[in-house]
Amino acid sequence: MSYALSTTLHTTFDEAVERTRKALADQGFGVLTEIDMKTTLKAKLGEDIEDYLILGACNPPLAHRAVSADRQIGLLLPCNVAVRAGADADTVIVDAMDPQVMVQLSDGPGIGEVAAEAAAKLQAALDALADERR
Repeated sequence: MSYALSTTLHTTFDEAVERTRKALADQGFGVLTEIDMKTTLKAKLGEDIEDYLILGACNPPLAHRAVSADRQIGLLLPCNVAVRAGADADTVIVDAMDPQVMVQLSDGPGIGEVAAEAAAKLQAALDALADERR
């Protein structure tokens, strides 16, 4: 099973980040955390990588349902969404962790339903990004 839901955009990195935030918000996700991998790896290791931002996205009602069903599921929250530069100058890849991974790790009652709903909302956000490029 793949652990990512993905789409590829043809735009600038900054525009892709802005559009991703909006698409997530439209599906009820807020961004709780942000990790700038490019800046962090440069500062900590002196390593250079492409633009790479990890957004920790959370849909509070879904998160509540998930931790109510299995308290340890919080280890998999928030849902990480990575926005990263592609091989071409105008290509940006947006990957979201597939919430169905939770089902592989927890068989708690209700986890399957929460994972399916979260996956549908994340996929809808990615689909909205793909629709915008047309």
